Amino acid sequence: MAQRETRILQGGRAKAYRPMVLARRRAALRAGLEAYDRGDVFLAHELLEPAWMGTRDLEERELMQGIIKLAAAFVHAARGNPAGVAKNLVGAREHLANAGEAGARIGIDVAALLLAVDARLAKPIDLGEPPIAIQR
Repeated sequence: MAQRETRILQGGRAKAYRPMVLARRRAALRAGLEAYDRGDVFLAHELLEPAWMGTRDLEERELMQGIIKLAAAFVHAARGNPAGVAKNLVGAREHLANAGEAGARIGIDVAALLLAVDARLAKPIDLGEPPIAIQR
């Protein structure tokens, strides 16, 4: 019996890999983005993780992890932690910048998202600002 692969090299580090068929990944993405749009950023983070871990496509993984980090930033905002917001926005930006064509394939405007993250990072963190919108 063949052993199922559970790790994938992403960004030079071994990351979790839990294969998920495309239809289920897209459903997880939709559910995560819907939660994010409602402002339920913690739930969005949780719903998006299986989609991130479920693909071997490195660009798609970078996109998903960037959105997860974006959601995590606003979990920190709700908890009153500006340093956590900034750290996760920087992490989100790094992953999104490595997403290549995944955004276009999935229907997320990564360029607009990068501009919005840069604008947010260019000024002091305001915990009262709403989460950055994800353009689709």
